[in-house]
Amino acid sequence: MNPTPAVPSIAYQGEPGSNSQIACEQARPNHVPLPCATFEDTFAAVSDSKAELAMIPIENSTAGRVADIHALLPTSGLHIVGEHFLSIHFGLLGVSSARIEDLRSVRSHIHALSQCRKIIRELGLKAIVSGDTAGSAREVAEAGDPTQASLAPAPAAQIYGLKVLKADVEDEPHNATRFIVLAREELRLPPGPQIVTSFVFRVSNRPAALYKALGGFATNAVNMTKLESYMVGGAFTATQFYAEVDGHPDDPPLARALEELTFFSRELLVLGVYPASPFRVESDRFA
Repeated sequence: MNPTPAVPSIAYQGEPGSNSQIACEQARPNHVPLPCATFEDTFAAVSDSKAELAMIPIENSTAGRVADIHALLPTSGLHIVGEHFLSIHFGLLGVSSARIEDLRSVRSHIHALSQCRKIIRELGLKAIVSGDTAGSAREVAEAGDPTQASLAPAPAAQIYGLKVLKADVEDEPHNATRFIVLAREELRLPPGPQIVTSFVFRVSNRPAALYKALGGFATNAVNMTKLESYMVGGAFTATQFYAEVDGHPDDPPLARALEELTFFSRELLVLGVYPASPFRVESDRFA
């Protein structure tokens, strides 16, 4: 009798009922979601073979990039193998006896709080940062205080026995978060349409270094969809850049652009070559 094959898992940061779990279920329905306390734990779950994949939020259309992710990626040893866009909706959740007019504080992840500023200001609530959205729902349920509320996805209300005091309280109706899928092994697709290449690099600390490093993308007509900078090791002179471009490194235009980038930069590291999400291809709602 053949043993039943193990079901692969996908790690995420947060607790059951979070947006990250929803993203896991949508993008990898054949994987079992594995909750982790921190982003570092999520990366480690894949590195240590406790999970086959990781689902990591990288940016939100309202709140911007997720802190620490760009710093963790280059040293993780993991590879980006996919992306997923999730439309984000938050409910204002409270215990069964809670009333909106009696609320005094609201808990959630710092990004959720920044995506729901209008309702927080409208109700005059004190914002309290929690580790993640679903975790804030659990905290409110455990406290049993009708003056406390949580900003969390609707599934969290069912999981933790809360009621939805008001649905869809996010500031922007087009609110979306982009997630990346990470794996131990690189997924190097063959050249073709709708491919994204992500990489990090550093430039020398001299005038026009960045301008020269990026010149090859313009002259070779390579579309750079993202360029972000952040300090390395707390030094103002050590700046690392995270970039994303349309195309495959084996495409002649991108190959030439990367070769020129290598000449004017240092520590170029390709993080992933992966298929573009249909959300990216079919919609221009996310910038």
